[in-house]
Amino acid sequence: MIAFAPSRLLILLLALMLAGTAGPAAAASGARTKVNTKLLGTFENWKAYSYEENGQKVCYMSAQPKKSEPKGKPRGGTYVLITHRPAEKSFSVVSVTAGYTYKKKTEVAVRVAGRSFKLFTDGDTAWASDESTDKSLSTAIRGARSMVIKGTSERGTNTTDDYSLAGSGAAFSAINEACGVRK
Repeated sequence: MIAFAPSRLLILLLALMLAGTAGPAAAASGARTKVNTKLLGTFENWKAYSYEENGQKVCYMSAQPKKSEPKGKPRGGTYVLITHRPAEKSFSVVSVTAGYTYKKKTEVAVRVAGRSFKLFTDGDTAWASDESTDKSLSTAIRGARSMVIKGTSERGTNTTDDYSLAGSGAAFSAINEACGVRK
């Protein structure tokens, strides 16, 4: 069984809050925690945000797929996040939320600029298994034009989500600046 680092667990909670809500502030208010999310900017297909959690700054960027297959299958929020939590020394953490529960013990395949990455699944979210993969994947995202993510739902439906990466470099620069990351 894969153990979650505290920062990965918090990212998972953020991803769960975003699913089906207007954002982390709306979801967190129901959890008796007030989070004021600030939009840092919209950069073509990506948006960058920041907020404070327990007095610590968190910055993230997000995008939704431009195309999803199969069509006509009901899904919740589908998106990719890249998150910095400088107080925890957690940077460039990539998470993929499918809008459905992934089939247990499956991996998600991500293809960016001819490179392949495998992510492990937990519920409706997929994660890189280590910091090195997060760093490589986030670098690939910033340097490419498109990304394809393939997963399998708990009902056995295979999905393919196509993302445009236009604006990802600028969104990454915005979250770096907002969180004081020098990378």
